[in-house]
Amino acid sequence: MRHCRTSVSGPTADAGIHAGHRRPAATTDRPHGDHLRFLNLSLYCAGYGIDAFEDAVSNFCFGMRTTPKPFWNPWLAGVALGLTLLATFVLTGHGLGATGFTTRLSVWLGLQAAPEAVAANPYLGAMAQPGVLDGWITWQVVGVLLGALVAAFMAGRVRVQLDGARRVGAGKRVATALIGGLLAGFGARVAAGCTSGLGLSGAATLSIAAFVFLGAFFVTGLIVSRLVKGV
Repeated sequence: MRHCRTSVSGPTADAGIHAGHRRPAATTDRPHGDHLRFLNLSLYCAGYGIDAFEDAVSNFCFGMRTTPKPFWNPWLAGVALGLTLLATFVLTGHGLGATGFTTRLSVWLGLQAAPEAVAANPYLGAMAQPGVLDGWITWQVVGVLLGALVAAFMAGRVRVQLDGARRVGAGKRVATALIGGLLAGFGARVAAGCTSGLGLSGAATLSIAAFVFLGAFFVTGLIVSRLVKGV
């Protein structure tokens, strides 16, 4: 795929459509020349896109990448996240979120299993209606999952592993991760937002509740980490 070359018959065959080694010959038909230059640029950009797709497929099917690409610079990643949050506000009128989707998914699953119980629940009943998953946050979470998967493939970082198991043991790590996830999810619903919906989006709008939430979240995380790891 990488070594393919594109050739064009006629006067522009020497122009080097793919690599652009030489400037195309001058032509008196300026619009036609502009079209050829646009075609050259399109083919060149398409080559990069095909290479990236080829890398992703190769990593998935054959595991050809042995050395993962380095992580982004944290400052650059922070700026990119901030710009993404700004674009989300501008384009959709909403900030980022996550646990709002899990709540909607819980309602949808409850409607399939026990619709009467869900409808009678004081918290879930307000969302117990057809199309509960037809919201912006559903597509945002799906996009995050797909984007993360593609990025991991292209960086050669797709693997199944249990983080932290070597330090505290596999069984203890699974138990603490499960309990911590349940507590974090419950707390996010009590606070009406998670680290994305309340932390990032709320802090971006200078919400006092967001800064209180972030402070409590980080302080509690540090304390629990020391208790669990014993350091």
